[in-house]
Amino acid sequence: MENIKPQMTKGVETLLGDPKKAIKKLAAPMMFGMFFQSIYNIADGIWVAGLGADELAAVGLFMPFFMIIISLGAGIGVGGSSAVSRRIGRKDKSGADNTSVHTLILGFIISVLLTVISIPFIQKVFVGLSGSEKIGALATQYGLILFSGSVVLIFSNIANALLRGEGDAKRAMYGLIVGSTLNIVLDPIFIYVLKLGVAGAAWASLISMVISALLFIYWLFIKKDTYLTISLSAFKLNTSIINEIFRVGLPSSLAQLSMAIAMVVVNKVVVLAGGTDGIAVFTSGWRIVMLGTIPLMGIAMAVVSVTGAAFGAKDRDKLRTSYLYAIKLGSVVELCIGILVLIFAKQIAVIFTYSKGSSRIFSDLVQFLRIITIIFPTVPLGMLTSAMFRGVGQGFRSLLVTLLRTVIMQVPLAYLFGVIFNWGLIGVWSGLITANLIAVIITFLWGRHTVNTLPFDSKF
Repeated sequence: MENIKPQMTKGVETLLGDPKKAIKKLAAPMMFGMFFQSIYNIADGIWVAGLGADELAAVGLFMPFFMIIISLGAGIGVGGSSAVSRRIGRKDKSGADNTSVHTLILGFIISVLLTVISIPFIQKVFVGLSGSEKIGALATQYGLILFSGSVVLIFSNIANALLRGEGDAKRAMYGLIVGSTLNIVLDPIFIYVLKLGVAGAAWASLISMVISALLFIYWLFIKKDTYLTISLSAFKLNTSIINEIFRVGLPSSLAQLSMAIAMVVVNKVVVLAGGTDGIAVFTSGWRIVMLGTIPLMGIAMAVVSVTGAAFGAKDRDKLRTSYLYAIKLGSVVELCIGILVLIFAKQIAVIFTYSKGSSRIFSDLVQFLRIITIIFPTVPLGMLTSAMFRGVGQGFRSLLVTLLRTVIMQVPLAYLFGVIFNWGLIGVWSGLITANLIAVIITFLWGRHTVNTLPFDSKF
């Protein structure tokens, strides 16, 4: 007997209701879920730090490549999520259903290609980037396992995005929490009890991802009580849907890829300015930056869905209200977080430097944390504007502002201040901050102009 699905869920009602309430209601669960996800990233670093600075640097060296995998899944996911939200705004349920199936199929194809292409080359890449056979070998152990799990990781990101697209932020949150909590529990078991070292950290991550993916499969394909009806039997190939997903998803993936590539290059700049210990400082400190921007990531996910629905409904006032309210909310939250990081920099640094092998980076890590707090209150101007661009189908604009911040400004300024001016690690940190401040101001001004002039007869 065919499963009859409700035409309206609480998530969809929220999505189509008051924009300020929608931002808060959708952002809060995602903040909480992503907080757990970042706690697992921190826990990963804490447990690996016990092995020594070389192992910490190896895992940090893989971080940009992990971001590449995430970027592909998140990019296709946000492309599908944005398209689904716009169709919900237009009250086109069958179109939303078909879009969700297209999104999952595209994600599967891309994840298989990524795995096949990347695995043969990663050892040479890691050795070349680190300049160390030992660190390169450790990074390869870690990376082989996670690259092999690309299909699982990308599916989880897309499934999570589709739930967000229909306003079901709670279950998207539960999926993140389950995987992250399990990872935190498994890390010490695989690293120390089973004595697998950095490879154990990777196995703990992969197993956690599989469990999280199974949860999404249960909700979407077995329980079937979501607004979206995902069915291969009802799938109808539509090239315009594929184009729409890629119009937002491809620039979003490229934007995140640019961040990953920029981090790879910045890692190299850090080595030139401060040696391999600099990588341990940068990647450990950057985990705290990522943790501190979790509220923004949650708000950004809400912005994509709410602005997408507003654009689909051709409601400029709702679009403007949700965008500006999100930026005000994000700026206040990030200011508070930046102050806390500044005050507790020493205590935070201890988390990554408690072992003999990693204690030597303590003072440099404290210095990094104190300097980088400057950027926290400004990040919402850029991140949430990019989210709004994706929501209204302007993925290319989101890509451009990310390229401006990362490739065009961060890398050259970090190299200029850190290496050419010979300011060392302080110069690298100063270059990152300067690049961010200039880029977010330009981005916000462009975002305001876009909201005020966006034509609602555009077909995205």
